[in-house]
Amino acid sequence: LQCIMYGPQSRERIQTNTTVGPQYRGLLELVLSSIPITLPCLVFLYINGVMLFTLRSKPVLRETCRYILLYNLLFADDLQLTLSQLLYLLTFRIRLTYPVCGVLIMFSYLLKDISPLTLVVMSLERYVAVCYPLRHSTVVTSRNTAAAIIVIWAFSSLNVLARLVLLLDFPFENLQTLQMTAICTPQAMLLNPVSEQYDKVYHYFLFVSAGVTVIASFIGVTIAATSASTDKASAHKARKTLLLHLFQLGLSLLSTLYGPLFIAISAVVDRIRALHMQTALYVVVVMLPRCLSALIYGIRDNTIRPILMYYLCCQRKFSVVLKEAEV
Repeated sequence: LQCIMYGPQSRERIQTNTTVGPQYRGLLELVLSSIPITLPCLVFLYINGVMLFTLRSKPVLRETCRYILLYNLLFADDLQLTLSQLLYLLTFRIRLTYPVCGVLIMFSYLLKDISPLTLVVMSLERYVAVCYPLRHSTVVTSRNTAAAIIVIWAFSSLNVLARLVLLLDFPFENLQTLQMTAICTPQAMLLNPVSEQYDKVYHYFLFVSAGVTVIASFIGVTIAATSASTDKASAHKARKTLLLHLFQLGLSLLSTLYGPLFIAISAVVDRIRALHMQTALYVVVVMLPRCLSALIYGIRDNTIRPILMYYLCCQRKFSVVLKEAEV
């Protein structure tokens, strides 16, 4: 009736409004659904960033081997968290192409394996510190630590190279379009049975080996604690640290289950519930494990804690504590 009364211009204006309405609602839905994920991610990135700055702020932190390994762990976690957030926001409304998704997923594979491998080296460092205290200063040096970090990144890079070779073996030329019909996830890039089998075998090998190493280190430290020549306080602290390493390793393993869990949930619930459960899974399974390292070590370590609080909260309030820690 309004179109008849006011003519063609009114009809065009009403059609434009009906077109803009759904687009605006879609944009509003995207913004509102992204806020609960983006804000915690920014907070965690800020805390991790302050922790990284803290680890480079004092010579004692820059030169101690366990803090160098911790820096490597946090650096990889920060990059992984940033990439995961980017993938989450991109795949929420956009269907990527196979090449773009492949590049992002390969970077994700590179960064994801750094955490469990670094935890293994950190566990071995604590084992040597308690069980072989006289040889610790000669075995665990800055040079050996740097070599271990290079080996960690090289091992993770070899995994990416193997996955890339398997991915390029897929006949993409037979596809009508390179546009993906599914969300860009690691599972979506397992395009042939060989890739799926390699993914399972690699993760089984990685986490079983890492778990056995951490548990063996814990047992070795526990046995060494019964010796009269062992520092009881140091052994007790090392056992607690190794238990935390094992807990972090379990969280890293849990993060690999994010894709399969979301796919299984999406198959049995409606779209709205699936999106809500995806958000919860992302926070608990992907985001939280990448942020616990800074909180755990920042709170537990007596050397890091006053410096971290100095930079993180109020510099004036913790300046006295920081001076006491330096003394």
